[in-house]
Amino acid sequence: MSLTPTPDQPLVIVGAGPIGLAAAAHAVERGLPVTVLEAGPTVGAAVLEWGHVRLFSPWSELVDDAAARLLEPTGWVRPAGEAAPTGREWVEAYLRPLAEALVDGGAVLRVGSEVVGLARRGRDRLVAQAREEVPFAVHVRTADGGEEVLTAAAVVDASGTWGDPAPVGADGWPAPGERGADVAYRVPDLADPQVREEYAGRHVAVVGSGASAHQAVVELAALAEEASGTRVTWLLRRHDADGVFGGEEADELPGRGALGSRARAAAASAYVEVVTGFRTAALEQDGARTTLVAQDGRRVVVDRVVAVTGFRPDHTWLAQVHLDLDGELSAPRDLAPEIHPAFHSCGTVSPHGAALLRQPEGGLYLVGMKSYGRAPSFLALTGYEQVRSVVAEVAGDHEAASRVHLVLPETGVCGVGAAYDGEPSGCCAPVGA
Repeated sequence: MSLTPTPDQPLVIVGAGPIGLAAAAHAVERGLPVTVLEAGPTVGAAVLEWGHVRLFSPWSELVDDAAARLLEPTGWVRPAGEAAPTGREWVEAYLRPLAEALVDGGAVLRVGSEVVGLARRGRDRLVAQAREEVPFAVHVRTADGGEEVLTAAAVVDASGTWGDPAPVGADGWPAPGERGADVAYRVPDLADPQVREEYAGRHVAVVGSGASAHQAVVELAALAEEASGTRVTWLLRRHDADGVFGGEEADELPGRGALGSRARAAAASAYVEVVTGFRTAALEQDGARTTLVAQDGRRVVVDRVVAVTGFRPDHTWLAQVHLDLDGELSAPRDLAPEIHPAFHSCGTVSPHGAALLRQPEGGLYLVGMKSYGRAPSFLALTGYEQVRSVVAEVAGDHEAASRVHLVLPETGVCGVGAAYDGEPSGCCAPVGA
């Protein structure tokens, strides 16, 4: 049994990124009271942190249908269908206008509001009696350090994975010394003069093998052509570089294939050294210099470290509710077989909705990249279908929740950018600005 949202106990959506705002658009369209809580200072805050990177997907695959219906009466002009935006353009041309339309439509949207805990009101997770007869207690920390508890009839967790990058350490934990080392866990924005100055003339280690690593290597090699003394050591955990560049010309996503080919060319240049079988065991910081130490004893001394080894879901604030997650992927258990990267890529993941996303804690749903756990095959179109189904179920429209509305292109599509790229070469990665 799930409670019905009311103004005092609304549907609460955690995260004001593309999927969270799409969920809010479906809620507004159905007349559900809805509150969106965003930890960052603005909507799309995580996307803006990789805003310089271009997506693989065109605009035609980046706008949710309910969001478009909400925006159209405002005079909003949908961006050209086959152009691929940068993350910043995605926010400016779509997410910010959508946020304004949502507020005008009655949604409550709060930025600078980090959800730090979720429970049933007055019950920790050990109290079984009448759990679903009481609302959720949503513990919020505000930007000024204040704390409050909101009540919710249902909760949609669309908080993504951006806040928890995978470490350099090869065993999945931060290597000794990593927490105190100077490590950047994102592709640097070399168009920013200040960032460019930090990397120009420096020796940079890039750790990772997915599309974000390709992006970093390509851009740093281009910088090396212009800034004397710039060089790159590309550290790969795998024992050879075969296959690291993806399908290239045969890739189902032309932009991703082109990026792989550019990375191959960069790797063959005089500015880049590729080191294979390097599984980081420790980092040592000595002033401005960082030494990466491999399990086999090899040492690489650099000025900068760029670690693009993927992202992970944060479930710590869900510790007092009942979850059923796959032990390998940290995705909802029923969804995990449908998205496992050993068997699926973007185009082979079946559209799915509430039935695979709901948790044992009635009224709680994990959606978006958070629902995929450590699998890198997420795309925005799939996320939009997820929230259409979930919001229908929250509204009590179980027939609509059970239908699948999405037909994916045969070649597969990709709807999100660098923020969601994992160590495996994921579907959802940047083309390059």
